[in-house]
Amino acid sequence: MATLTTEVKEISESIDPIIKEGKFFAAIGYFSVLCFVPLFLKRDNRFAQFHGRQGLILFILELAVSMLKVVPFLGNIIFILAWAILGVFSLLAIIKVLMNEYWEMPVIYPIASKVTL
Repeated sequence: MATLTTEVKEISESIDPIIKEGKFFAAIGYFSVLCFVPLFLKRDNRFAQFHGRQGLILFILELAVSMLKVVPFLGNIIFILAWAILGVFSLLAIIKVLMNEYWEMPVIYPIASKVTL
């Protein structure tokens, strides 16, 4: 039992302090409009900013897809498919944040890396 406790302690100590400090903010950054929280409250945290920028691009895509809902029939189909895909991306990103990883999302990351705030 003591070895398990020491292993957990060693893992906790080996986590980069920047990741440890920005983890919560990075995770909530993938919940739609909450992407602004890490972008404005954790300006000095590289981990939170990285995930906040990707969350911002996802949020913009969610808004764009929501506007397509105005188009009869086809708009609803695109809306449902796109929301499912964006939801999966957000869920995967939150999992990666909880695993202390920088995850470069396909298609999203190249756009997010050009965003300056």
